[in-house]
Amino acid sequence: MQNVSLQWKIVPLTDAHCITLCTWKYPEPYELYNWPPWETMLQEQAEFAEASIRAEQYRAVVDAEGILVGFVQFFPIVGVTRLGLGLRPDLCGQGSGLGTQFVRLLTQAALLQTPGNEVDLEVLVWNERAIRTYQRAGFVITDTYERLTPSGPAMFHCMVYEETAPDQD
Repeated sequence: MQNVSLQWKIVPLTDAHCITLCTWKYPEPYELYNWPPWETMLQEQAEFAEASIRAEQYRAVVDAEGILVGFVQFFPIVGVTRLGLGLRPDLCGQGSGLGTQFVRLLTQAALLQTPGNEVDLEVLVWNERAIRTYQRAGFVITDTYERLTPSGPAMFHCMVYEETAPDQD
């Protein structure tokens, strides 16, 4: 595993970050989290390629050297901030606890950004690795439902952050 600084900070998501995100390749079965090429994203004005959505909702997470380690979307819903997030592929699944620290950082930022809002996220029910990480970060499953994805219907858990959830590190 690479030596990764844990002095991460949340910064504005730049064009350079977006281009980098679009080059990240997750291995099977996580390849559905790969972004299309940046040129396609721009052409379609999809997600963080659309300037106003990027400015309002998306942020980059960088290490002490300014290297991109992940991103977050703070999606606003009435009374709720929904997290969308991604950790750099080579940092995932290492068993090092980096994912849990990453999720905790993003959760604390959401709580500071929108005090009084609940913080939640959605995760595919088959993604046990992510579910364990979210549970260690203080999230609990509150609902399970089917919703449409680009590849068809899929089952999701909604997980809500509970400050009193036991830390399972």
